[in-house]
Amino acid sequence: MNQSIGQKFNVISLLRFAAPSIIMMVFMSLYTIIDGFFIARYAGSAALSAANIVYPVVNVLYACGIMFATGGSAIVAKKLGQQKEKEARNDFTSIVVVGLLISILFLVFGTIFTEPLSKALGSNAMLLPDCKRYLRTLLLFAPASMLQMLFQMFFVTAGKPGLGLGVTIAGGVANAIFDYVFMAVCHMDITGAAIATGIGQLIPAVIGLIFFIQKKKSLYFSKFKIHWGMIGSAAFNGVSEMISNVSEAVVTFLYNIILMKMVGQEGVAAITIVLYAQFLFNAMFLGFSMGVAPVISYQYGAQKEKEVEKVTKISKIFLISISILIAIASFFLRDMVAGLFVDAATQTYLYAKEAMGFFAISFLFSGYNIFSSSYYTALSDGKTSGIISFTRTFICIVVSLLILPQIFGTTGVWLAVPLAEVISFVLCLYIHRRKRVEKLEISQRMLS
Repeated sequence: MNQSIGQKFNVISLLRFAAPSIIMMVFMSLYTIIDGFFIARYAGSAALSAANIVYPVVNVLYACGIMFATGGSAIVAKKLGQQKEKEARNDFTSIVVVGLLISILFLVFGTIFTEPLSKALGSNAMLLPDCKRYLRTLLLFAPASMLQMLFQMFFVTAGKPGLGLGVTIAGGVANAIFDYVFMAVCHMDITGAAIATGIGQLIPAVIGLIFFIQKKKSLYFSKFKIHWGMIGSAAFNGVSEMISNVSEAVVTFLYNIILMKMVGQEGVAAITIVLYAQFLFNAMFLGFSMGVAPVISYQYGAQKEKEVEKVTKISKIFLISISILIAIASFFLRDMVAGLFVDAATQTYLYAKEAMGFFAISFLFSGYNIFSSSYYTALSDGKTSGIISFTRTFICIVVSLLILPQIFGTTGVWLAVPLAEVISFVLCLYIHRRKRVEKLEISQRMLS
């Protein structure tokens, strides 16, 4: 395992190492998108709006999983780099147990308060039944969802990104098959979509449990004692990734409220389609960042500074190049993407097409921004990572959503995300420059 994550990387070997994580994140994003496709086609745009209204609850669950996965894997990978394998196993097991406990709390409280949560998130009387059915069913699989998020990152830390890719693809294929069976054949409507998602999450969760129970490698489940200081460090270190997902929940909520007021459920359905596309494209950036982060953490723990700099340089060049391609593709494919979900004659289609034209701009900058946050998490600099993430995914977007629609109408709604990414890109450039200056000053003081 150590030879895989601790090797000297070049462009090809780094992309090969990160590729399973990229594909894995894309398939995970497809869980939600496939659900949306089948819901829109077999249950209608109203049901699609209902799914989007309650999805912030699921976003918060994902946020907790990603927080412990990214923050915890940085700690575990660093200790593996320091040859502290027993401590790494203890920390890994503790993180999984704490994550499971949190997911059970989501299941219990979310099930009890499904109706008030749905109403608070913007559901009206017509959409409430679908909101309740979808949320209640999804939360039954909360523990599987949590384990999937944790194992996705720890497969990479264990030097087995290919295994993580395989089980995620299996889960994605199962999700698509059962979406069709439950909705198109069995006519289970929105409940069938939620069950299909849950089955897709169970597959990586169960296989991950089987893999990490075996003691034939450096990272596996062991007898453990929870050190709450370590849990706190993992949470703090991964807080930027949690902020991203919690902010996504808040932003989705604001989109739903604003568009429901301005143009009705057609606008909510349209932004759901656009956010699916954004989720898919950003999943590529997030997958690459998550695949590279354990490498940076390991090399940082092993005090191989030149290797850290080399991996970072390769990552930035790759992300800037692929960002341009994704931005171009998203702009020219916006008709096709909108048409996958709704008919071209609908108002929802027109709104979605218009919005995607503006959202394409955001992909020029989001890859660099996502990697910048992940980079500082990998270096156990949770504070800097949190500043980038909170500014990018919360402050800029929320302020833009509260101001721009008042000036430009619905166009202002579509402009919020691109503006936030541009501002965040400038912030990331400033932070990177400041960190380099600080590092140079420290070196000069040591020499003098």
